[in-house]
Amino acid sequence: MTTVFLDRDGVINRNAKPHEYISSPEKFIMLPGAAEGVALLNKAGFQVFLATNQRGIARGIISVSDLDRIHSYMKSLLAKEGAHLDGIYYCPHNENQCDCRKPGTGMLEKAARDFKVDRNHCWMVGDKKSDVLCGKSFGAKTVLIGNENEFGADYLCRNLKSAAELICKLEEKEL
Repeated sequence: MTTVFLDRDGVINRNAKPHEYISSPEKFIMLPGAAEGVALLNKAGFQVFLATNQRGIARGIISVSDLDRIHSYMKSLLAKEGAHLDGIYYCPHNENQCDCRKPGTGMLEKAARDFKVDRNHCWMVGDKKSDVLCGKSFGAKTVLIGNENEFGADYLCRNLKSAAELICKLEEKEL
């Protein structure tokens, strides 16, 4: 079974302003094509997991309870479009404190322990260098969301919907 790991900020929702955090559901703004992209991956029968660094917890800017509220809101927005995530993994730590913070692979390794993950059919979709490095270290194919492939991802897409279409095509699944 194909597994797709998604970063959150910049892939599913709009990034916060520099030095700010998505700290409440009100600050969570879904990106165009994001829910549709997740729904396409679901329809293809792929496992879809969120893998997101959440350093704001370590910095005391948001609590785990705040993050749970944000993710509940995100899941409700996805559900309205017939989309769902099979699991949510997050790293609450500061840099250099753990192996789960991307570019470390700890979140992906945990998902692989919790669910059946075939690394020959595994993808990481993100918008930052740490996402690409994490995916490559895990053995996943990588998709960078953006306008320029500055981090050596395997593929470049403009948004999650186009990434989902590409993954479905390459995994030979009809849309």
